[in-house]
Amino acid sequence: MKATAVAPSNIAFIKYWGRKDEVLRLPENGSISMNLSNLLTTTTVEFSDALKMDTVIFNGRKETLVTNRAIKHIDAIRKLAMFKTKVKIVSENNFPTGTGLSSSASGFAALTVAGAAAAGLKLSEKELSILARLGSGSACRSIPDGFVEWKDGKTNETSYAFSLYKKEYWDLVDVIAVTSTQKKEVSSSSGHILAQSSAFFPIRKKYIKEKIALCKKYLQEKKLQKLGELIEAEALELHAIYLTSHPSLIYLLPETLRVMHAVKEWRENGLSVYFTLNTGQDIHLICEKKNAQKVSRLAQKIEGVQKTIVNYPSDGARVIEKHLF
Repeated sequence: MKATAVAPSNIAFIKYWGRKDEVLRLPENGSISMNLSNLLTTTTVEFSDALKMDTVIFNGRKETLVTNRAIKHIDAIRKLAMFKTKVKIVSENNFPTGTGLSSSASGFAALTVAGAAAAGLKLSEKELSILARLGSGSACRSIPDGFVEWKDGKTNETSYAFSLYKKEYWDLVDVIAVTSTQKKEVSSSSGHILAQSSAFFPIRKKYIKEKIALCKKYLQEKKLQKLGELIEAEALELHAIYLTSHPSLIYLLPETLRVMHAVKEWRENGLSVYFTLNTGQDIHLICEKKNAQKVSRLAQKIEGVQKTIVNYPSDGARVIEKHLF
């Protein structure tokens, strides 16, 4: 049986960093995010008795199956479906991979939805979110629609994501300034393991629930200034933890810093825009729709910015009819 799914990446306003269970990918803290309309992964999964071996093709290139995370995830789906049928997976991203744009979130969300559908599994949104989390933590946030909360939980069944608001709720825009398409040196998955080595990490954990509550309050009230100030401080705090981990994680490039300085200057001149970052060099600029094109034009003028990608709030992962093979 064959099925295809498309899933968005997401930008976390309150970040997920550190895991209290590496196998189940249970996060140290909950998080709040927004799904992104123009950072998409499309994945086709086919289980067939005619296949002699598993195959994974990503962005046109055949991948090795040794320690392949996609096959490991499909094994979990095969276990749920109670069969061992071989699989062919073809997946494509429409955006740079491994640069801090959460490609694993969209990737494993699409793989989960397509894989479950191809296997004939009838899973609820909650069950799909839990399953996606086992492949990549942030993938669970790409399953529901729009603005999303991920509960950290203490067990596999209690850590999942759900929609706070649908995509139409608020016309926020995420203008991404792509500063490099080179893959980061240390993956997010590896970085999570180092979180506890930063002296600042216990302080973060102490105040994180308060920050999540504030983020939800500002979303509910649609207060961009308050939300923007919060998410900017949150991003800088997280990078302080990266920098003080052992070994240190240095994701920022000179081009990234130029954009950060520019955003502060734009605000001083009356433009309401705020930045946030993930584990990578590309930078997200959060504003309202009325300012999106101006922010995009300004960002493209900054030395080192290769292009911008304008994203609106998006639906979550869903099955589509058009297959990749």
